[in-house]
Amino acid sequence: TALKTDGTLWVWGYNAQGQLGQNNRTAYSSPVQVGSDTTWDKIPNNGGEESITHISVIKTDGTLWVWGENYWGSLGQNSNVKYSSPVQVPGTWSDTAQGHASLRAVKTDGTLWVWGLNERGIFGTNQAHDVNYSSPVQVPGTTWHSVSAGYSSTIGIKRI
Repeated sequence: TALKTDGTLWVWGYNAQGQLGQNNRTAYSSPVQVGSDTTWDKIPNNGGEESITHISVIKTDGTLWVWGENYWGSLGQNSNVKYSSPVQVPGTWSDTAQGHASLRAVKTDGTLWVWGLNERGIFGTNQAHDVNYSSPVQVPGTTWHSVSAGYSSTIGIKRI
């Protein structure tokens, strides 16, 4: 996944889960543009190769868009339905991080939200491991600045 300086979003590679946002499951060996928008702004801090089956990107207006595999609700759509085209997660967002079948994101109001596979309790919601969320759930606190994800970890930075 790559952003050009003109605000366009480009993808290529494996696409079995629709994670390239082309409304199909065809693999591409050369870059293809996702839609025609020129307002894509931030690609997430990715959690390694396990996050390649779904994609999330924030636009310049703070909207968060997701697509691809949706096991355990990793797209935050209150379902397990796969999407091969971008769908919006409600809210205004400033940062996002993808992990294995999961997403973490910071809203512009400083709140941190998590969804998807809560493997080993990585979300910090004080729930036993394997309690999964198909819709965003808030992590305590309101001064979150950024978030990063690993295969089975989450790291958040708060504002002082």
